[in-house]
Amino acid sequence: MKSAHGYSTEKEDSLETTEKTVCPECGSTSVVEDLTRGERVCGGCGLVLSDHHIDSGAEWRAFSAEEAEARSRVGAPMRYTVHDKGLSTVIDWRDRDTSGRKLSPRRRSEIYRLRKWQIRSRVHSSIDRNLAQAMSELERLSSQLGIPKPIRELAALLYRKSIMKKLVRGRSIEAMVAATLYAACRMRVKPRPLDEVADASRIDKKKLGQCYRLLLRSLDVKIPLSNPIDYISRFASQLDLSSPVQLRTVEILQQSREKGLTIGRDPLGLAAAAIYVASIMLDERKTQREIAEVARVTEVTVRNRYKEIVEVLEIDATSSMR
Repeated sequence: MKSAHGYSTEKEDSLETTEKTVCPECGSTSVVEDLTRGERVCGGCGLVLSDHHIDSGAEWRAFSAEEAEARSRVGAPMRYTVHDKGLSTVIDWRDRDTSGRKLSPRRRSEIYRLRKWQIRSRVHSSIDRNLAQAMSELERLSSQLGIPKPIRELAALLYRKSIMKKLVRGRSIEAMVAATLYAACRMRVKPRPLDEVADASRIDKKKLGQCYRLLLRSLDVKIPLSNPIDYISRFASQLDLSSPVQLRTVEILQQSREKGLTIGRDPLGLAAAAIYVASIMLDERKTQREIAEVARVTEVTVRNRYKEIVEVLEIDATSSMR
């Protein structure tokens, strides 16, 4: 390997962390980090760009995930779905010291009192009590609806913002949690029908809609327009339809959008009707009632949207196009 000692000054080394490093020999931007030698080497010509780098990693080694977790001296990352963000301390319930020996009766009674006051201090304010109840409801609702963790974190962040804006005061915690979760799903383009969220949260659909509109006005969040294509994968999975049917459904919805058929119409009804058309075309027939139950719309809606799609796109739904 070639050596380029003295090539980069201290100022240039600080810039290397923020800007892409360029090899002065061949002009390549491919840099290989050799942690065992503490060197940065050009991946094109092998020139040593810098050496004597300090290893900022742990001084210990681990050969399994369990061993790494046991040796790690840091806690879990900060999470918005925990009412205290996971930053508070916890007094262990085992009455033992650091060496594993049992505590004396006097010390055990002291630890018992400390543990009691520590638990009380975690939720001493009204905001902490509200957050503790809300995060528990958010976890329950997310588990029931199968919401992934990133969307849960966004919903928890929206709820914390609504508390700072004092939007929760005088309103149901369950309704506000459901509204923030519904908004988070819309923001991450993983929408859920409003009826589905209302049923899972045991909140009236009208009240849930009011809380959702309040969030939009007060928090100034940008919600993307609902797209029927976003519902296809979930509906098709629940109906046990194949991938070709899903692809044909997406094509039908894209053509409908080009024709202006999606303007002013419920995306759930359009998605259900497009699935019905594609299932007929590819000979994987599903009844209108089955599709309507999955999409949470009426059979009349599916039938009307089906007639409009077939008429505007001039589709012969009775013939198989496989």
